Amino acid sequence: MAEFLMPILTADMSAGTLVEWRKKPGDALERGDIIAVVETDKGLIDIEVFTPGVLERIVVPPGTTVPTGTVLAIVRDGAPTGASPAPAAPPPGPASAPSPVVPAPPPAPDRLKISPLARKLAAELGVDPTTVRGSGAGGAIRREDIEQAAAARVATPAEKPRVALDRQARLRQAIGAAMARSKREIPHYYLATTIDMQRAMTWMAEQNLTRPVTDRLLYGVLLIKAVALALKEVPELNSVWRGSEAVRSEPIHVGVAISLRGGGLVAPALHDTAGQSLGDLMRQLRDLVQRARSGGLRSSELSDSTITVTSLGEQGVETVFGVIFPPQVAIVGFGKLVERPWAVDGQLVARPVVTATLSADHRVSDGHRGGLFLAAVDRRLQAPALL
Repeated sequence: MAEFLMPILTADMSAGTLVEWRKKPGDALERGDIIAVVETDKGLIDIEVFTPGVLERIVVPPGTTVPTGTVLAIVRDGAPTGASPAPAAPPPGPASAPSPVVPAPPPAPDRLKISPLARKLAAELGVDPTTVRGSGAGGAIRREDIEQAAAARVATPAEKPRVALDRQARLRQAIGAAMARSKREIPHYYLATTIDMQRAMTWMAEQNLTRPVTDRLLYGVLLIKAVALALKEVPELNSVWRGSEAVRSEPIHVGVAISLRGGGLVAPALHDTAGQSLGDLMRQLRDLVQRARSGGLRSSELSDSTITVTSLGEQGVETVFGVIFPPQVAIVGFGKLVERPWAVDGQLVARPVVTATLSADHRVSDGHRGGLFLAAVDRRLQAPALL
């Protein structure tokens, strides 16, 4: 027997609401199956099962909010129990009157797909959820949908933004608590370097001429792949804390910081980042951003990241020093791509450059190793065809 627990999906998560079971007792489970949907402050998350077997028993019913680590269900090893054999036919006897035909009851109407938190909020705000179009997975109604429906009604200027502001305040409070703990418990050190992006940008432009518009590369995916490959040279930065020990991770799953509509952020993982082509990574990154902002992230995408990449270049920021997301030991930041004077073969020319930064845990690595890592990122970007 194995216990299926309420997972810790983000560093700032302490509890979650079990919204829906996607499996029922007796169902066979394969690794990676979606077994349940959980709601956190960052939306509805599809929860995967990592222990194959059979769903033996559900412990927590839908609509219940429980702390992380709570047992949600019991999974047993083995295949599902087969159906019982049909009973033997009765021996022939005297004919009897046929049994009356009992009409089947009508099927139950489709259950409204709405999370418990959204249902509660709808009651508080006087919103009829049956009139709301859900933006979550499978048309599920999320808290944001109720907030938008409430804001769309006739209201005073002071009332309209209140709900959204309350949610943003809760998100900011949760993120602030997690980052404060990170700064308090992790001895950060910081490094920065400026990288010449001329070769990378020229190569990418040539590649995009041969690609359909929907499949073109963005330079951010080059940065992500360069980070993943550099981790092979400085593997201690690809570690996560397990209790009191930092354990190196063999797979490289780069988490990408994505801002959410209305405030807050998540950092879901691009799995096996180093082993994928740039085209595959670009398609997965687009999909990840869309699902992060509309609902539908999987639990493994939120819990598997081994390092995080963050960028504020779209906001015009040239340098960003991130705060480490526990249990990771490092975060890499990239700023805006800008033109700067650059010395090339004794000549001063204009080159597109980007500032790369590293915030790392001094208990796991030091400035020397961090410097080697940033140098490896630079070197990879100077040979973009090998990414």
